[in-house]
Amino acid sequence: MYPFFRSLLFRLDPETAHQITLQLMRIGGIEPISSILRAMYSAPSKPVNAFGLTFKNPVGLAAGYDKDAVAIRGLSALGFGHLEVGTVTPKPQPGNSRPRIFRLLEDQAIINRMGFPGRGADYVVGRLKRLNVPTFKQTNVVLGVNLSKNKDTPLEEAAQDYLSLMRQFMLLADYLTINISSPNTIGLRRLQGRELLENLLGQVSAERAAWKVQCPVLVKLAPDLSNEELDDAIGVILDKDMDGILATNTTLRRERLRSKYQGELGGLSGRPLRSRSEAVLRQVVKRVDGKIPIVSVGGIMNPEDAKHRLDLGATLIQIYTGLIYHGPGLVKKTMLEL
Repeated sequence: MYPFFRSLLFRLDPETAHQITLQLMRIGGIEPISSILRAMYSAPSKPVNAFGLTFKNPVGLAAGYDKDAVAIRGLSALGFGHLEVGTVTPKPQPGNSRPRIFRLLEDQAIINRMGFPGRGADYVVGRLKRLNVPTFKQTNVVLGVNLSKNKDTPLEEAAQDYLSLMRQFMLLADYLTINISSPNTIGLRRLQGRELLENLLGQVSAERAAWKVQCPVLVKLAPDLSNEELDDAIGVILDKDMDGILATNTTLRRERLRSKYQGELGGLSGRPLRSRSEAVLRQVVKRVDGKIPIVSVGGIMNPEDAKHRLDLGATLIQIYTGLIYHGPGLVKKTMLEL
């Protein structure tokens, strides 16, 4: 059924198609539709413990799909073990100008230069507060929130954006992700450098300690760091007692692409990211040496990719572009083969 549905969606502009599917998932959170979705897409349980949390299975939805937390209930019916909403910024912002999403059909890939468009932290806080927490908790779906600075916030003031977001979401989310690796906000990736990262994560660690709240904090890294840069970043993450690493975000690299859109600016996701994301995962696993869990994301397009990431040492995985190309049944199919 999904190939037919996808053929219709792929006739539309990618951003329009995304908004349609997001609204469908929003409707999917209403009973009895959500019960029907759960019956169709319920995935086998394979519990995983990480960051002090229990995940009913290792497959999650990566940040970027539900930026403003409008479709959590519907998405939770698709079999995911966790959902990561966002990226959320303190203030609303429009993101970059359109067009800003491109399908590379021949490559099973996406290029996006969204630039964190969203309604801002206050709106997302409202959405999470309106979520009927006791009912949602019955789904056993872990909820993460991906955080980043506003486009117009100078790098030297970036920590204040992250700290303000932490204060708003620590009591609402199961975990938080510090996103310093999107290629679509100018200068953001510089926060992965040792000096800036030490300052940022030092303040993040102090803020969390002051609240005495057991909300795990993860850090999401880019796939384009050199080996030395990656080692430096991991060293700081471990030194500042962060709870986990997400590897990786989208890439600026363009290798062996066939699509006419290969030259578009933005972050590349999907099948071409697979080998680079796996290479980074290997290095992160080696460097971390079991000290903290690792979430692998980027280029996971099928159950075989998912199994390989777990075999390489990832504790959890996240999908997004694979969902676009292969549909909501990907979670259940993956869990049946793990």
